[in-house]
Order: sequence, then C-alpha cells, then structure tokens
Amino acid sequence: MSKADKGKIVIISSPSGGGKTSICHKLLSPTRRKQGWRFSISYTTRQPRANERNGREYYFVTDKEFTALKKEDAFAEACRVHLYQYGTPRGPLEETLKKGGVMILDVDVQGAQKLKKEYPQAITVFVLPPSKRELHRRLKRRGTETAAQLALRRENARKEMKLYRRFEYTVINDDLTGAVKRVLAIVESHPCRTENIPRELIENIIG
Repeated sequence: MSKADKGKIVIISSPSGGGKTSICHKLLSPTRRKQGWRFSISYTTRQPRANERNGREYYFVTDKEFTALKKEDAFAEACRVHLYQYGTPRGPLEETLKKGGVMILDVDVQGAQKLKKEYPQAITVFVLPPSKRELHRRLKRRGTETAAQLALRRENARKEMKLYRRFEYTVINDDLTGAVKRVLAIVESHPCRTENIPRELIENIIG
C-alpha cells in the first residue's frame, strides 16, 4: 500500500456457520455502498449452491481456470479449503484502496492470515458463534452438504475457533444486528489504536 492509498481493508473470518457472510451482507447497506464500501467476490472451484449466482457470491471457475489466474498473479491470496480452491482477486482490492473506499472480505482463517501478510494495515475480525451447539445447528440447517462434508466442516470449525487470537478483534455472533454494530464500531475506531497513529504526529504534539 502506498502513502496515497487511504482506503481500508476489513477481513472478516469465522468457521463455517459462524455467520461472517450474513454480517458482510448487512454491512453493505445502500448508504455505505454509496460511501465506497465494497465486497470482495472470491473465485472458487466448487460448484454453486442452489441460491448462488456466478459473480454475486463467487466467481465459479474450473481448476484449470483457477490455476491459470494464479500463475498470472491475479490473486492477493489463494488457498485450498474444504477440498476446493479459493482466491481473492487483487485488482478490485487495490482499486478500492486507491479510491479511499472500504473493502470487506469474507475469507477463511488461512486466507485471512495470508492477506494480513500482504496488507499489514488490514483490520482483522474473527466471528465466533455463541456455542458449538449453535454452530452445528446452523451448519445442519443449511442442508447444502453431505454427511461426510458436514463432518469435515465441523472438524475444521473446531480447529479454526482455536485460532481466534491471531485476529485483532473478536465478535461473538449471538445476535446478527448486534454483531454488525460491533463490527462497524471496530472499523470506525480502528484508526485510533495507538499503533495506527503516526509516531511523528504524536511526538510533534507532546514535544
């Protein structure tokens, strides 16, 4: 990120069923979209679910197409999750930063860590469910996976939740409206963290 870039990157991660996608959708209200808030649409090699549309939730591509894009350095990060490949496109992210907007990213734990290395200034938020029982209920309610896939997601969720300390902020999603408000508060207050204020600015003030 150059000094001219004034935008924000907000990385929201959670185990499957944690609610990160629902939070992202609520964050991107018409008003905030007019203010330059954007959602990063990832690429994936998995098949779309019944309610998903190409270019809205994801860009659905073949393994061959994904590999070609990866070789072209089209992704800010890319990794394999739940048997499929996922990648965050670099172009829209860089464009939003330069325009001073806010880019919201809905990514898994692996992707979040890779993006944080690529963009150290990014805000990282980990979303936890109120309980393991509620997490399992949400996963089962979706009805989009086989029994084997569901078991894999549960096991991965158990491992991922233990990594919450790798994130700057943690939000417990016991109530969607409340969780969205807490994320908005994080985005608004993040520039006030001591490490985010230029040291020279503080030194000039305090002498």
